[in-house]
Amino acid sequence: MRLSRRIILGSPLAALPAAAQDFPARPLTMVVGFPPGGQADLAARPVAAAMERQLRQAVVVQNRPGGAGAIGSGFVARAPADGLTLLMALSSLAVIPEAEKLFGRAPPYTVEQFAPIGLVNADPTMLAVPANAPWRNMAEFIEAARARPGDIPYGSSGAYGTLHVAMEMLASAAGIRLLHVPFQGAGPAITALLSGNIQALATAPGTVVQHVQSGRLRVLGCWGRERAPAFPDVPTFMEAGFAEVEFYIWAGLFAPVATPAPILLRLRESLRAAMQDADLLRAFETAGSPPRYLDAPDFARFFAEDSARLVRAVSRIGRVE
Repeated sequence: MRLSRRIILGSPLAALPAAAQDFPARPLTMVVGFPPGGQADLAARPVAAAMERQLRQAVVVQNRPGGAGAIGSGFVARAPADGLTLLMALSSLAVIPEAEKLFGRAPPYTVEQFAPIGLVNADPTMLAVPANAPWRNMAEFIEAARARPGDIPYGSSGAYGTLHVAMEMLASAAGIRLLHVPFQGAGPAITALLSGNIQALATAPGTVVQHVQSGRLRVLGCWGRERAPAFPDVPTFMEAGFAEVEFYIWAGLFAPVATPAPILLRLRESLRAAMQDADLLRAFETAGSPPRYLDAPDFARFFAEDSARLVRAVSRIGRVE
């Protein structure tokens, strides 16, 4: 999947119907299914602030961590479809229901319960390790993992979350076995990586760039089709011959699917304008995660394509306890 670095504005939206003129009359809640410090949270806060300026109403970010994002996603899926409860989701949104099927469990939600509003960013996943780790590159890491099956601990945002699937995708392709240590989100996992409690983490560039710059972490590889702009010297796993190892941590905004069309149109318009907000652009660039905006129709196609690829990956990985 090739991702452009530029902001894609799409065609201008039609004039808003009268039914949406008074929306919103009350504050909005933007739910993040992870603790602070991860990709979804880093995206949600500047987006919420910029949308506040567009909607002239408060947009409150609410962290509801747990279940690799499933708790927050399920909450929004069941919320009133009035446009006042939104979800800033990651690519794991499509993975969790498929993973539940592997265990014969009812999924906490389905992707059909959400209406896409817009994509805000999409970054190739990076393999980060402590700066004092013995591996200087991805080949040394893979060699060590092959020599010590199940011995190298890596963190994730929870079973079958974005960080878990990315690492298991690599493990399957490279023929290695690692020790999975789940956390409630990328923020706590990064803290564990910095303290040395885990030795590896697959995560978005924006969550680790400051720690790499300060000399506390090192990045060894990239799950993208192309190298990450924040780490142009770090090779991709595709370059190393792992053709199927491709994973993006994207963040996108959703509403409950039954939200009235005029309200969805108002939300799309406010997000489109927010993605041109100077403060938002600065926040994204500072975090090392440039905006990748897609309006709802293009985002829906992107989501369907990415979800299909991730569902195939989950099927290949199978049940992981």
